[in-house]
Amino acid sequence: MTVSDDPHIDLLQDIETGLKAEYERHPTLTDTLCIFALENAKVAVKQAFGFARNEKSARTAVTGGIVDWCVEVARKRVDKVDGLTLREFNARVDKIIRSVRRHSHDGPRAYYEFIRNYV
Repeated sequence: MTVSDDPHIDLLQDIETGLKAEYERHPTLTDTLCIFALENAKVAVKQAFGFARNEKSARTAVTGGIVDWCVEVARKRVDKVDGLTLREFNARVDKIIRSVRRHSHDGPRAYYEFIRNYV
């Protein structure tokens, strides 16, 4: 499945909207920290739905907003919009993580430079 035929493409845009806001709120937020936050957001989202109780979700002052945003989006969408499952939600977060990694080769905040004009 490519991005263009993803039935939940709007979910990617919702998550990226929050990422853009956090990059703008925290000038010290780098792509590496964004990846850290997204990985921890996947755990926090599972915990919000009663799973992953033995896993830890870490956060810092800079990354906490991303974690919170992902949990908020998941609560609004999982099992409520277009049959989105928790597994599918986290698969979309993984897609974003891959994109952040790919763009981070061009600089510490290259992913933000990529998304800031699109969301």
